[in-house]
Amino acid sequence: MNEQEHVLTETRAARYVGVSPAVLRLWRSQTPAQGPRYFRAGSKLIRYRVHDLNEWIEQRLSAPAVMESR
Repeated sequence: MNEQEHVLTETRAARYVGVSPAVLRLWRSQTPAQGPRYFRAGSKLIRYRVHDLNEWIEQRLSAPAVMESR
């Protein structure tokens, strides 16, 4: 199985991005959704693809600080 096909439960996805499952639920409830992309594997089963988590993280990386020369 390659990385794009790998899926995580809400708990594992939360651990992967460094937040609690409650934070992921809060982000999903906001309009528009604030957190990483997810899908429903059933009426209550939320899953996250590792690929989507990595993309979401990459989009939030800050630009490197510019060093000022003196």
